[in-house]
Amino acid sequence: MRGPDRGFSLVEMLLAFALGLVLILGVTQIALSSRITHASQRAASLLQDDARFVLGKLIQEIRQAGMFGCLSTASISNVPAGFDRPIGWSTTGSSRSLTLVTADVGEGGSKPDWTVLSDCTAFAQAYAGSAPAPAPGQIRFPLRRLTYTFEGGQLKFSTLAAPSKAVLVDNVRAFDISFGVAGKAGSAVVTRYDPNPGDESLIRSVRILLTLQDPAGLVKDQTYSVVAALRNRLE
Repeated sequence: MRGPDRGFSLVEMLLAFALGLVLILGVTQIALSSRITHASQRAASLLQDDARFVLGKLIQEIRQAGMFGCLSTASISNVPAGFDRPIGWSTTGSSRSLTLVTADVGEGGSKPDWTVLSDCTAFAQAYAGSAPAPAPGQIRFPLRRLTYTFEGGQLKFSTLAAPSKAVLVDNVRAFDISFGVAGKAGSAVVTRYDPNPGDESLIRSVRILLTLQDPAGLVKDQTYSVVAALRNRLE
């Protein structure tokens, strides 16, 4: 004959409860880790997007710095004083700025600070603001003076026409600028990078180090580096 049925003992019940609790905690831990990983990836992606936007804009404008048309600056009539220094910088305490006199990219830019009108053979003249309508065979070259300023954990942007600084990106830990310098006039070969070169005419490129931080601290500070050449100094 079969003996009487036995139920679960107290030890078995406690063991089953403990195993269930371990499983629940494991699933919860996996879910929390997944959420944290997703949040970290999103934070890193946002930093990358900010860096891509700012550095892409800087690269484009640095390459065009000092390009005032198809003739040399010495050939331009009524040339503004700003054309003599197409790239400039300053440091005040922890604040840094980079100033560029650069060609407007595309046709959708704001009103230019200057416009050079040229036939690309013998005639070139600079005008404040917009130039008159070009004659047949002439081309307009709109130009602007742009300033990027790092201060108070933000990278800001201003122009000669709009000197009020607009914030480009927040959460900036560092914005370091150095300049690729040639060993001699007429050379396109960069021999060193200098944060404060003595001879601006020897500048051939600009190196930017941008460090962004996540305000929530989900990811470590991210540093991005680019080098952009001044096209008119290499041709």
